[in-house]
Amino acid sequence: MKRTTLFAVSLAFTVAANLRAQHKVDPLTEAEIAQVRDAALDPDIRLQLYVQFAKARLTALDRSRTDPKVADHALAIHDGLQSFLDIYDELDDNIDTFAQRQNDIRKPLKAIIATDAEFTAKLRALDADAQTHPEQLAQYDFLLKSSIETLEESAKDHRVLMVEQEELAKHRKKETKKVNSDSHE
Repeated sequence: MKRTTLFAVSLAFTVAANLRAQHKVDPLTEAEIAQVRDAALDPDIRLQLYVQFAKARLTALDRSRTDPKVADHALAIHDGLQSFLDIYDELDDNIDTFAQRQNDIRKPLKAIIATDAEFTAKLRALDADAQTHPEQLAQYDFLLKSSIETLEESAKDHRVLMVEQEELAKHRKKETKKVNSDSHE
């Protein structure tokens, strides 16, 4: 009997996990996907798009918190946070990809570093406000804390990467000068 119950519980968890995986919604709209696809090889544009999309998700999340048309504010906040975090993770993945390719991403990275601070401030404000609604906070507290932690860690990584990018640019400049001086001889 215990074996059957254990098997049934295990099967239920597996089915539930599969259903969640099948219903996972892409955080980007079809139009946003097309924009990202069109900017596939241009790191400046592509990274700016992800920042723009993340900002839009935080704005929508903020509006949903007080919108009287929203039936379940806690669920809306949870879903908004998840969408924001998914896009932010994509932004980080793209930063890593362009950095590994040794693309010069100093310009968008500078904007991203500033945006990291803005995003963190907004999430901290949400956290402070959420403390006044403990009945709702339980539904998204873990995700909110994870989002703040992710942003803080990513901001550190972005600042380190900026230093690396500056060093790489100096090295490229030296190499270009050397090639130019060698070609004039």
